[in-house]
Amino acid sequence: MQVIPSIDLEKGRSRVVYWPGAASGIGAPTDRPDRIAEQFVRSGAPVIHLVDFDGARAGQPANLEAVAQVAARIAIPIQLAGGMEGPENIRLAFAAGATRVVLAMSVVEDPALLRECLSVAGDWLAVGLDPRPDRLAAFPWRRSVAPPLETLVGELGQLGVHRLVLSHGGSVPDLGLIGRIVRSVDADVFVAGGVSDLDGIRRLQEANVAAIIVGEPLLSGAIDLPAALQAAA
Repeated sequence: MQVIPSIDLEKGRSRVVYWPGAASGIGAPTDRPDRIAEQFVRSGAPVIHLVDFDGARAGQPANLEAVAQVAARIAIPIQLAGGMEGPENIRLAFAAGATRVVLAMSVVEDPALLRECLSVAGDWLAVGLDPRPDRLAAFPWRRSVAPPLETLVGELGQLGVHRLVLSHGGSVPDLGLIGRIVRSVDADVFVAGGVSDLDGIRRLQEANVAAIIVGEPLLSGAIDLPAALQAAA
């Protein structure tokens, strides 16, 4: 299982300051995404996940300069989320240096748009889903009732999506549900959020997910990346 560091971008900077040595006063803090990504690569990161918060709000990429700065410093894949819903948006992301994209859950309701995006990104496209029942129920579905997660996963598989990102925010991942999803689909399942320690990483490794995306715990030093990579091995 891969451990993928995540950096949230806002106005060209990281929304969370990177300072693993904050508790002991060691090292220097930085909010520059390129420098943070470089540090993660030195610690063994296989992929860097970037979230364009401004782009998610605007519906189109808004931090491409920051993405390009990260791409200029590292030689590993860059996965970009936020404002990616559209073939032209994906092309802009790839031109800036991203190599993978994550689309929002809303594309499930627009199969034609999703097919256009797949025509550009292919297997380098993932769709983000929020598996929490309350979030699924609150989403403004066009259909009469909120579909269960398993239904959404099945629909995406039929459309040709081979990578899923299950986003949990601060909620603890439901390992039973994740295990059922992993067993039921021919796709790489990533889990984002909901992990705050090495035990959480080990539990997800046992659930056979392809990767876990971790943000603030790595940025703050609550989880050490080399130790996380070892726990996931």
